[in-house]
Amino acid sequence: MGTIAILTNSINGLYSFRRELVEELLIKNSKIIISAPFDTKTNYFKDIGCNMVEKNISRRGTNPISDFKLLINYIRIINKTKPDVVLTYTIKPNVYGGIACRLTSTSQIANITGLGTAVENKGILQKITLALYKIGLRKSKCIFFQNKENMKFMQFNDIGIENGKLIPGSGVNLSHYELMDYPESNHINFLFISRIMKQKGIDQYLDAAKHIKKRHPNTSFHVLGNCEDSYRDILEEMSEKNIIKYHGRKDDVREYHKISHCTIHPTYYPEGMSNVLLESAACGRPIITTNRSGCKEIVDDGINGYFVEQQNTQDLIEKVEKFINLSVDERKQMGLAGRLKVERGFDRRIVIDAYLEEINR
Repeated sequence: MGTIAILTNSINGLYSFRRELVEELLIKNSKIIISAPFDTKTNYFKDIGCNMVEKNISRRGTNPISDFKLLINYIRIINKTKPDVVLTYTIKPNVYGGIACRLTSTSQIANITGLGTAVENKGILQKITLALYKIGLRKSKCIFFQNKENMKFMQFNDIGIENGKLIPGSGVNLSHYELMDYPESNHINFLFISRIMKQKGIDQYLDAAKHIKKRHPNTSFHVLGNCEDSYRDILEEMSEKNIIKYHGRKDDVREYHKISHCTIHPTYYPEGMSNVLLESAACGRPIITTNRSGCKEIVDDGINGYFVEQQNTQDLIEKVEKFINLSVDERKQMGLAGRLKVERGFDRRIVIDAYLEEINR
């Protein structure tokens, strides 16, 4: 399938959500070049035969000099490796990789992995970011969107009208995240998996844990994920008081799904499609999450989980108590319904096939 370059801001993210695509392309005798900041999974891609090009990216930075240097580096990579197709993920690789592809007459397939706060929140930064998107993606062969609302918003702003296509997020590897036996114990474990940051709903989760633990001592509230400095002290304090159990970042969360009865994801971050929820549902775990794009697509309210209003702690407490009052069999049936939902509509194979079709085209 020729030479394919992949521009992204995270090797770990590529490994977690897109390695099956990379492996499939290698099987089809593609030459793969990956440009990203190096991290713990770099050697995995080297070992399977990818050519790695280290390029640091300031994910949230707005320094125009750094961004110009990124553009120049992308142009150099494309001119040196002469890829047939360039795959880009996340804002800066999409924008500056897209401009580099335009300047070098190279085909680009972009993936809008979520709007991000820069686009969702109105203001000057939104206008600048949308203007950059229009410039960067104007000549893209295909723009993949991960949920309908993101697609409608971007098309309303004249991005991806003719070449936009919808895919079910990154999909989920149903073999890796197998359906697990549901815990029979009377002690109920709740699971929060995310970067520990305000917009992921950590405040609501912690407040709910305080309230629920007083009324239901037979509950545990687990927290997994990288912690921003502003939350480190509070997590340590609440762990010492046995209100929560903080486990830090884990590369493989399946061991925690084994003991979990329910995943709580009260996010109000502009996500493309929540991988946390896809993986939880695939393992047969009920979900409590916000009724917003990137989350609501994975939940049928009352069937495989519950919706809560974003930033509404009281609503979260009520839904957690509602879940606690279910029988073990009712919780198990919720989990099975979630597994069936992802099998039908969110298999990662759907995403891989969509990419292969576009690359071939």
